[in-house]
Amino acid sequence: MLPARGLAACKVAKLVELPVTMNLSKPLITAKFNDADVQLVVDSGAFFSMISAASAAELKLKLYHAPFGFRITGIGGTTGASVATVKVFLLQGVPIRDIEFLVGGSEVGAGSVGVLGQNVLRAGDVEYDLAKGVIRLMHVEDCRHTRLAYWIEGSQPYSVMGIDSTTPLLPHAIGTAFVNGARIRVAFDTGAGASLLSMKAAERAGIKPDSPGVVDAGFTRGIGRGTVRSFIGRFSSFKIGDEEIKNTRLRFGDVGLENADMLLGVDFFLSHRVYVANSQHLVYFTYNGGPVFNLSSSAYPAKSTEPASETSPEVKKESGEPADAAAYSRRGTAFAARRDFERALADLTRASELAPSQPEYFYQRGVVYQESGHADPAMADFNRALELKPDDVPALTARAALRLGSHDTAGATADLDAAARIAPNESDRRFFIAQAYERADLLVQSIAQYDLWITSHPDDSRMDQALNSRCWERALQGANLAKALADCNGALKLAVRSSTFAGHILGSRGLVRLRLGDYDKSIADYDDSLKLAPKNAWSLYGRGVAKLRKKKIAEGEVDMGAATALWAPIEDEFKRRGIAP
Repeated sequence: MLPARGLAACKVAKLVELPVTMNLSKPLITAKFNDADVQLVVDSGAFFSMISAASAAELKLKLYHAPFGFRITGIGGTTGASVATVKVFLLQGVPIRDIEFLVGGSEVGAGSVGVLGQNVLRAGDVEYDLAKGVIRLMHVEDCRHTRLAYWIEGSQPYSVMGIDSTTPLLPHAIGTAFVNGARIRVAFDTGAGASLLSMKAAERAGIKPDSPGVVDAGFTRGIGRGTVRSFIGRFSSFKIGDEEIKNTRLRFGDVGLENADMLLGVDFFLSHRVYVANSQHLVYFTYNGGPVFNLSSSAYPAKSTEPASETSPEVKKESGEPADAAAYSRRGTAFAARRDFERALADLTRASELAPSQPEYFYQRGVVYQESGHADPAMADFNRALELKPDDVPALTARAALRLGSHDTAGATADLDAAARIAPNESDRRFFIAQAYERADLLVQSIAQYDLWITSHPDDSRMDQALNSRCWERALQGANLAKALADCNGALKLAVRSSTFAGHILGSRGLVRLRLGDYDKSIADYDDSLKLAPKNAWSLYGRGVAKLRKKKIAEGEVDMGAATALWAPIEDEFKRRGIAP
């Protein structure tokens, strides 16, 4: 039983406490599907728990049809779904029998099989303390007029805001905030790796993609097959509850959010302790310190409570250290997710000291070293993790990437071969193994991995990347060119046609057609490719070769000279692939 601030009749009890490990921007919990250990991303933005089709196949779950016409909408569009029943779902020792999971959509990533959604989370109130690596499902009685943010002491500032009444079909915590004074609706969404404002809401706040200081932030993906282009802009004010953040950067994009204008993502949850009181239709939160919307790729300042460009209320520092190695690990991964590498390394070092036989802590610390640019200690940690657990696929792929970075192709190949032998055929990790083989120029091995991944992940939003890579690798080899052409055509159908990536796909197809001797179509593809990606040496040189073969000597030599000026080795690369003018 936990103390609550208010009337003596109020009772607050934990239903279950979920230890949370952050994997980059994903809050992971461990559970059991029947007898299999799995990891799930806790996603307060998902109305129902869901796993990918590949994960369902790997776990040998029987699928059933969803109701006719049933579709799931999220970032990247809509997707169909099936249903699987897990006979015993074990959550921190609490068995839930015959629980249904939706099956479909893109992989969530981070080594998870899917997401834990609101059909479980809204069993009561929910406390999110991600900075300390904990989520608590709470049961309350007679607490209607009680302040449920029980951890607040003395004059510590806190915020409280109203949220909509929830239902099984509309279970999300949605309330009101203000951006540059414009009123918006915000949804608390731990499944969003970063907070995201809709394009329309950003425009109401006076910010558009062509506004001064706005930068392209690439593409965001979610449950659907598509991707959404996003931007980062400077906003003078973001106000939520009693907290106002001034002069902050926010990500925005052309997302069609239902019932909300903005997703408050993991960045917000890591910088706050949040209590979603479904029982009161309120959300309580306190500020932990540090950036609220951390969009920087640089290390988090070790001493500062907030960057100069972003101001938030001061907060009393909580006392007390983690109780054991696992708690140090969870707090360390939370620091790492906020790019506070100094404190992350301190906590993960303490975890590995307290539990020196636990490979996961060495792996986690290795990732932080790798992310912060310290290759030698990262390698030492990956080596130690693999001494303790030789069949650890994440550690093998991480060490392979590190070895590729130091030009140790033989060592990287050994790690990738081991990971490829161990990983299940349906594993999402085969996508990353394929990419690493491609970096090592082991094209046959890479294609074999893409074959497995593409078969198991037909609805994934990275399908355009996988198809383009397989097309490109076949074109480089000059093998299976009809299949290569089909792959490039399939990738173009899925890609955003105005994107730089579409330019790369067109360049891949241009090389396929060059190999096939279809020089007019090859030149046309290269022309279109260079409109979208004008500094692509491969497309310039390839177009030059095609023009020379069409007897357009002067034009071809201009293209080849421009390509060589961009990247001197391009001529040797074409020769190495057996392509000469």
